[in-house]
Amino acid sequence: MNPILIVDDDADFRESLSWLLESAGYDSRGYDSAEAFLNAYQGEPACLLLDVRMTGMSGLELQRQLIAKAYQIPVILITGHGDVPMAVAAMKNQAFDFISKPFDDESLLAIIAKAVEEIPRRFERQSDLLEANRHWQALSRREQEVAHLVAGGASNKGLAETLGISVKTVEIHRSRVMKKMQAGNLAELIQKINLMSDDA
Repeated sequence: MNPILIVDDDADFRESLSWLLESAGYDSRGYDSAEAFLNAYQGEPACLLLDVRMTGMSGLELQRQLIAKAYQIPVILITGHGDVPMAVAAMKNQAFDFISKPFDDESLLAIIAKAVEEIPRRFERQSDLLEANRHWQALSRREQEVAHLVAGGASNKGLAETLGISVKTVEIHRSRVMKKMQAGNLAELIQKINLMSDDA
């Protein structure tokens, strides 16, 4: 079973959550700071219980770090009453859900159960996204420019006019883009670029 990871700077609260999770059959691991979590986490399938307010890096800052790394781990934010507007904003940054303190144990476990069901789909997406990003970084700046224009529907002639280069040069760039992105056709290239855009 995929672990439930807890990031909270309150040791008693972490221990209480660990006890609850393990009594429900989950494997749990606790971290006392966002920094400690980032040092340990390598993108493996899991679910994250994340406190919004912590000393050092906040929960929302950690969430932004995870997005920047293209990690798709389901994040359940734990908030105090005054943190709810921040949690709502964080939902727009791909948080799975949030729960306010004090909360009912069964309510939390119900949210976790739904998040755990999401793990396979999210981590299949993460694998695709990391691969697409890796291929994208292999492109030169001009090749990235060509890739965006091609994905936007530009013809070779239109590309040549836009970039001020010959059609032959466009064809060379386009061929390199398809090869480096490992796209068998235009539809695959568009799919990969859209995947990265959706995650930005």
